[in-house]
Amino acid sequence: MQYAGGHKYLTYASWVLSALSALCALVPFIYIWRIVKEVLDVAPNFESASNLTHYGIMAVVFAILSVFIYICGLLCSHLSAFRIAANMRRDCMQYIVKLPLGTAESIGSGKLRKIVTDSSAATETYLAHRLPDKAGAIATPIGLLVMLFTFDWRLGLLSLVPVILGFLIMTKMTGSRMEQKMKEYQNALADMSNEAVEYVRGVPVVKTFGQTVFSFKRFKGSIDNYEKWVIAYTKDLRFPMMFYITTINAVFAFLIAGGIIFTRGGVTNELLLNLLFYVIITPVIATTLTKIMFMSEDGMIVNDAIQRVDSVLNAPPLSVSARAKNPRDNSVVLENVSYSYDGKKDAIHNISLNIKSGQTVAFVGPSGGGKTTLANLISRFFDAQKGKVLIGGVDIREIKKDNLMNMVSFVFQDSRLIKTSILENVKMAKPNASRHEIIEALKAAQCEDIIKKLPNGVDTVIGAKGVYLSGGEQQRIAIARAMLKNAPILVLDEATAFADPDNEVLVQKAFAAMSKNKTVIMVAHRLTTVQNADCIYVLKDGEIEESGNHIELLQKDGLYSRMWNEYQTSVNWKVGVAND
Repeated sequence: MQYAGGHKYLTYASWVLSALSALCALVPFIYIWRIVKEVLDVAPNFESASNLTHYGIMAVVFAILSVFIYICGLLCSHLSAFRIAANMRRDCMQYIVKLPLGTAESIGSGKLRKIVTDSSAATETYLAHRLPDKAGAIATPIGLLVMLFTFDWRLGLLSLVPVILGFLIMTKMTGSRMEQKMKEYQNALADMSNEAVEYVRGVPVVKTFGQTVFSFKRFKGSIDNYEKWVIAYTKDLRFPMMFYITTINAVFAFLIAGGIIFTRGGVTNELLLNLLFYVIITPVIATTLTKIMFMSEDGMIVNDAIQRVDSVLNAPPLSVSARAKNPRDNSVVLENVSYSYDGKKDAIHNISLNIKSGQTVAFVGPSGGGKTTLANLISRFFDAQKGKVLIGGVDIREIKKDNLMNMVSFVFQDSRLIKTSILENVKMAKPNASRHEIIEALKAAQCEDIIKKLPNGVDTVIGAKGVYLSGGEQQRIAIARAMLKNAPILVLDEATAFADPDNEVLVQKAFAAMSKNKTVIMVAHRLTTVQNADCIYVLKDGEIEESGNHIELLQKDGLYSRMWNEYQTSVNWKVGVAND
């Protein structure tokens, strides 16, 4: 309710109106009882029944009144629920922006999307429909109990037997065990959603190498896991649900048995009247019980949804120093830095290095060596668990977030462009940039050929009407964004990974223009892209194996020289055709 503001009173009003509607819905049954009573009293002289029309009209009036009050209640609950869902999404997104980028990446975009959209939608459904219905479901049994014991307490007690049995069976389907099952179900859905997003992103690679879905074992595994869970869950509930449905609909059997017993001394009009009345009204019991059961399930769903939202809102944001400092230059220093993703094994361990202002350095080495982790720590995607990262002599934890982001530009191997115009995509780096500045940045990033082939030039919307860019073209747009920002420190993480040979030449030209008078930190697998670096750090198993420039490292019989030789062999390798 903290998200509802003044609208929370509408939620409370919806409960009252729903309960009132439920009680009004029972009144027509009283008039039906009166109609049957008068018919039995005057039989067989039915023409003397003078109140049938009045009773019929009153039954219709209360039925219409019940519907009208219920609609008013839903109107109140929806206005409040929509406001709450909107506020939850807004607060989630505002908080996600404050989280370290590393935290957001570790959760996964698919899971984050599901939490922000689906979890808030679950609370909206619960508040808009289930809670008002719950108030009505509570009011209905209270009204029914009064009616059941008012007309014939014996038949009333018989009517409650299946209710009690139904409740006992329901506890098997809605207890703490089922709540845990619901959490597992939501986990399976979240994992499948996350892996689906990753799979879609990897479709270009799948098509390029002619692979199938089975290449993505994690995605297939998440689908298989969901399938097994759903089948097991369904089988687990099969018998309880069967007995529950049978029991709550067996009220007629109890009433008929009671009628046979109670009429052994003869049938009276009063007993016949009450028996007919109970036969007419008892289906309401089955409907109410079923509502309560599904409300319990929805309660578990919304409980899990709120916990997932809280898991995001409780994630620690980046710390903000009370005494912010300004870096004196663009140098980057790491002092005994260590970081672990799982708290067990360090991804990087006790690393120290000194990158001077205006220097170009490269991180190379085998996969899993800690290259990207090191670049992420320098960019403060997350904070080092041990040691310090200094920019311009200042601990990055003591630099204001806005100032730090203004000092560092990133170009990743997976460039993120949003569905808007190229102009707006580039402008994200500098919102107050003029159109001329953006176009100049695009030219400097070697994007002129891209702009010329698009129908509306820089105003072409990416992703609209079949307009898509290749991986290399997206990289150049991302470089234009970084050039427009013109930050003094540049981090390039596998920035040419998806570029074809033609695009790579243009990307390298763009890098050369962008890197002038800047501190450049490169993460690369293609060793040809780092030959001109002032210093190359070779990482293995989270530690610096060796360092130096290209010539110095080739003169050593170390990991870099072996990697270079292997790289040259792979580049020169050709397929030979044997002659018969």
